[in-house]
Amino acid sequence: MTIQLQERIEEVRKRIAAACARAGRNPEEVRVIAVTKYVSLETTGQALRSGLTDVGENRWQDAAAKWEAFGSEGVWHFIGHLQTNKVKDVVGRFAYIHSLDRLSLAKEIEKKASALGIEVPCFLQVNVSGEETKYGLEPGGLLDFAAELRSMKHIRVAGLMTMAPYEAEPEATRPVFRGLREWRDRLNREAVFDYEVTGLSMGMSNDFEVAIEEGATWVRLGSVLVGKE
Repeated sequence: MTIQLQERIEEVRKRIAAACARAGRNPEEVRVIAVTKYVSLETTGQALRSGLTDVGENRWQDAAAKWEAFGSEGVWHFIGHLQTNKVKDVVGRFAYIHSLDRLSLAKEIEKKASALGIEVPCFLQVNVSGEETKYGLEPGGLLDFAAELRSMKHIRVAGLMTMAPYEAEPEATRPVFRGLREWRDRLNREAVFDYEVTGLSMGMSNDFEVAIEEGATWVRLGSVLVGKE
């Protein structure tokens, strides 16, 4: 592992601890996904050997070689927009899918997971900010969509996911993260599922501290953690 990578990891851990202290949270509640889409096979291996156990990739085409090399060494998260024709490549290899946002995708995940005899933890992607360039469910459609998933026995809703707009001042992202937490809490209050939905996948390199203050349980960190090549 390079000294530079080690220093970035230690700095991120300090920043997570400080954000948790401000919010009265335990840092162990926050898990880090190292987003490796912009780094090499070598750097991905270094990240895993450094103790970063969770790896995130956006596209199967880009992830394939890394998964073939290191698939057994970490927990793999699919964090990008998932096309239905790529489900066959992703389910069974990636432990979590962070971008479930439509019924056609849910049906394809259920079909593949059923064939493999596995349960796939999925995050429902919600477009809290309302940006047209972002994927995700409209917040008002979340509860109805979630209800559609109750009959799918091979999908477990692990939480909700969102992407905030890039802001020069990260504080401006707070309403987006707070909004996702409020929708997660509403999902639980209305007992849409017969289990508690706990996860909040939110916060990236520019805004993860604000996301943690608002309840993030998973942060997806690329450049600030593993760099960019």
